[in-house]
Amino acid sequence: MVNQLLGISSEKEVGEIAQLFSDFVDGCLSVPVSLPGFAYHTAMNARKNIIGKINKIIADTRHGDTSGGGLVRRLVEEGSLQDDAIADFIINLLFAGNETTAKTMLFAIYFLTSSPEAADQLLEEHRNIRNKRLNSEGEVDMITWEDYKSMSFTQNVIDETLRLGGIAIWLMREAKEDVEYQDYVIPKGSFVVPFLSAVHQDESFYEEAVIFNPCRWVDPKNQDKRNWRNSPYYSPFGGGARLCPGAELARLQIALFLHYFVDSS
Repeated sequence: MVNQLLGISSEKEVGEIAQLFSDFVDGCLSVPVSLPGFAYHTAMNARKNIIGKINKIIADTRHGDTSGGGLVRRLVEEGSLQDDAIADFIINLLFAGNETTAKTMLFAIYFLTSSPEAADQLLEEHRNIRNKRLNSEGEVDMITWEDYKSMSFTQNVIDETLRLGGIAIWLMREAKEDVEYQDYVIPKGSFVVPFLSAVHQDESFYEEAVIFNPCRWVDPKNQDKRNWRNSPYYSPFGGGARLCPGAELARLQIALFLHYFVDSS
């Protein structure tokens, strides 16, 4: 991903950015105390250093160096974004495209280990897909889009993992005008922080809400809730104009990971 976004292929440089990125992520949700020794302070310094590296690539590109640069170089050449916007955009892509999906994969494995029946059903689905891909020479063909679309139980596992262990447990929004909600008035300019996990684990919406049960999504009464693009009961990717643009890609990556993980186990 570092190579694709920044055009960096040096193992040393990739390692440096990986360490900085790890420090940045570790402090993102920490207590916001910017003093030496605190995770937040380390995270902000790491972010500053990452942006410095991105800005150097931007500067090199503007001075005619087209030997690398990845997506950064393309954004500079396109000219539609200011340099600080490009740096911020790349930071967001690094975070959204790596940390969130990887941790969701880990949560999926964790939940499956506590649910042998779900794990067995998932394994059966993927073994059937694998058997269909065996060619006449006994080799397994590459997985296809049709194979992905046939992973119905896998989608149940992904939805249940996102419901119980979604990385985006809260959002932050700003009221653009006074908003009346029940007996309250939210003044214009106020920040509102909806906790998605509070809804996802609400017993009034989901029976045995804290139990990992992928089969709950087969229940007809949960079908409307499952529409993560606009459901008020299930919003693992946010909603509205700021709905996660990588949602479908993330689901695809998780499904492919589960396919090869259980198929090789």
